[in-house]
Amino acid sequence: MAELNLLTHAAGSKTVFQITTKRQKADPALFIGSGKADEIKEIMDANEAEIAIFNHTLTPAQQRNLERKLQHHVIDRTGLILDIFAQRAKSHVGKVQVELANVKYRMSRLVKAWSHLERQKGGIGLRGGPGETQMELDKRMLENRAKRLQTELAKLQRQQATQRRSRVKKDVFSISLVGYTNAGKSTLFNALTKAGTFAADQLFATLDTTSRRVYLQGYGNAVISDTVGFIRELPHQLVEAFRATLDETVHADLLLHVVDAASPVRDEQIHEVEKVLTEIGADHIPVILVMNKIDQLAEYIGREPEIRIEKDGRISRVYISAQKGLGLNLLREVLTNIAADTDKINDNELNPENDGVEAQEVRPPTADYLEGLGPQRTGYLPRDI
Repeated sequence: MAELNLLTHAAGSKTVFQITTKRQKADPALFIGSGKADEIKEIMDANEAEIAIFNHTLTPAQQRNLERKLQHHVIDRTGLILDIFAQRAKSHVGKVQVELANVKYRMSRLVKAWSHLERQKGGIGLRGGPGETQMELDKRMLENRAKRLQTELAKLQRQQATQRRSRVKKDVFSISLVGYTNAGKSTLFNALTKAGTFAADQLFATLDTTSRRVYLQGYGNAVISDTVGFIRELPHQLVEAFRATLDETVHADLLLHVVDAASPVRDEQIHEVEKVLTEIGADHIPVILVMNKIDQLAEYIGREPEIRIEKDGRISRVYISAQKGLGLNLLREVLTNIAADTDKINDNELNPENDGVEAQEVRPPTADYLEGLGPQRTGYLPRDI
């Protein structure tokens, strides 16, 4: 419920009352019981509330029945997230993606609301030939709009693919920031690149992918991209529509999974991000967990930023505070080592003994990451941190 409250605030609304209920299974008609619906209506009337927001996905029938029962507007978690995305999209590609997701959402929720247009007859002399219902007309209109948006989005994706090919030809090391919304991705992005992009303590502050060059001392230039944040039960329409934005993640050389280390549900948030990465086909890309906001952890008071090294020598986590600037140099050194080692591998991808056949999937090596990092900043950390 705390996350729903943050989503509500992000959408520009104010929460006046929260209510929870337990059921073994959802009611097919109302999602909740009729008695609980009556209780909610009384509370809404007493508090002059205008909208009832459900922290679950409602079927079109459930949403319609609830609006009739409560006599107020009802939206579900998916509709709330779509509304936030519609408000936050700034770039052309972002607006197209959000509109496509909204169109698909509306297509699944068409209801026959105009009874006076229930049937339209055909032309002169046609007796009994039923025309289209208003719902069928609306559906056809939305389908046509979805097709136009998909065509436009495909064109934008081709343009982005051309830009990526240009970077590949120049052997530019590509890093993508991913993570749960409000984990501090944009703050870290600004700290590394001095880009000055919008960053705020709110859900989905950033929707559009922003890419900037970052100089890694001892290696050279790399490209780092800030992407849209993920969230629990991220609507499937958004995942599908935001393929153009998420393509930067799928084609990155390395993912920095930014985690709010101070969150009491950080493990669940890590799991949700991993689920989305699998869904978009990015689960094969090397990942480093960047445990952000360590300045808000009591167990880190008086301690220096650290890295976690697995027993096989692989760096799995880097502990930093992007806002306070703690551990940024350590993170840069880790990125420099990974970028340099990846380049060494790429130079040897074609094995002469294999008649020019490309080698199998390559991941950054694990043995030499620690050169130059300093032993006082490395070590094994408890699994629960």
